Order: sequence, then structure tokens, then C-alpha cells
Amino acid sequence: MEEFVVYILYSEQYSKSYIGFTSNLIERFKSHNALSKKGWTIKYRPWYIIHVEFYSFKKEAMQREKFLKTGAGRDWIKINVMNKEGSYSPRRT
Repeated sequence: MEEFVVYILYSEQYSKSYIGFTSNLIERFKSHNALSKKGWTIKYRPWYIIHVEFYSFKKEAMQREKFLKTGAGRDWIKINVMNKEGSYSPRRT
């Protein structure tokens, strides 16, 4: 059964984040960082994966991606993935 991934990328150099979903995270990540010749993400390379969520159904992944792109979703990201200022610093354990 195919699995779907909602992911958040972060460009440390530009303090930008990107939210997307895919069924092949590795290939999509390569596309964002190297293969694509056009699009929004090429301007802010390199990207780092800072958050992933796995879903069994495409519809669920699409709904989660859509939510994360809303104001409430971006607030959730700030609280749960990034620090309160909206930038990312890896959590050390």
C-alpha cells in the first residue's frame, strides 16, 4: 500500500519554510534541492527536512498539508516544530 508524507522544509540561510506532501519523500527532496530548474523553492536552497508526518491515504495528507498552510497551521508549526520566533533550531537530546 502506498504511503503519503506531509513534510516541512526549512532554509536556514533565508529563514524560509516550505510545506508539501508526496508519496516519495527522497525523490521530492532531491527535486527541491537539486533537480528542479524552476519554482519557488530553487531560490532558497539548500533545504533541510525539519518535520514529517505519514498517512495511509492521499486525501488525509492533502488535508493536513492544506491545514498547515493556514494561519492556524503555521501557528502549530511555530509551537511544535520551530521556536516561538518562527525560526528552526534542532532539538538536542
